[in-house]
Amino acid sequence: MPLQPLSRPLLAVVSAAGVAVLAGCASTVPAQVAPHATDPVCASVVLAVPDSLGDGLPQHDTTAQATTAWGDPSAPLVLRCGVEPPGPTTDHCQTVETPGGPSIDWVVVEGADGDWTFTTYGRVPAVELHVPAAVARERSTAFVDQLGPAVALTAQERSCL
Repeated sequence: MPLQPLSRPLLAVVSAAGVAVLAGCASTVPAQVAPHATDPVCASVVLAVPDSLGDGLPQHDTTAQATTAWGDPSAPLVLRCGVEPPGPTTDHCQTVETPGGPSIDWVVVEGADGDWTFTTYGRVPAVELHVPAAVARERSTAFVDQLGPAVALTAQERSCL
């Protein structure tokens, strides 16, 4: 028996569903869950981050608890809450002032491939922001200050010297 063509209304529904599925997949960013992501404070941090960072880096859903991402899904900035807090370190520790808000201490490390990792120092749970080399080459990382109000929800136990 030959297959019958789909009716126009049914074809429209199937097409719309396919587009919706593809659109949902396109903006979800893969991320790795941090060891302490189940800390209840992490949920508050992720809910408090801005919808966009810097000059038009839109927020995207991620595949892991206590994470979020911004920018191009093929080279996203990824925030993870609940990473291991850094101990005493000789890496660069910088205090970032949030305009009209809190100061947050970050350990800033440049990777061999040009990626940058910002990890809160002296805060529990610790928060990490990974900035891919492609983004770091094209723009300043001054947008880190926009994370201050959300990160300030974590408990400060120490600060940069």
